[in-house]
Amino acid sequence: MEWKYWKVVIKYGHVGRRNEVSVARYMVFPSRATIIDVMEELKQMPGTKNNCVCSIEPISLEEYLIGKRSELENFYLKRLFGESSA
Repeated sequence: MEWKYWKVVIKYGHVGRRNEVSVARYMVFPSRATIIDVMEELKQMPGTKNNCVCSIEPISLEEYLIGKRSELENFYLKRLFGESSA
């Protein structure tokens, strides 16, 4: 099966009173997926705000791998998914 890689900048809520943080997420979908499919998946993600999408763009496999590595180091995502740094 062939894959298509996406960089999505998402607005997350719950970081304080009426505040938000934008985080780049890197996603993979089957090659037939469209931007609409990506947006539908984003609606299901925990912590996202209404109208959460800042940008969506297709990327290469190399960019995807680098991005996934950077997600592991993102402080906000660590807190969102309950990982402790201790």
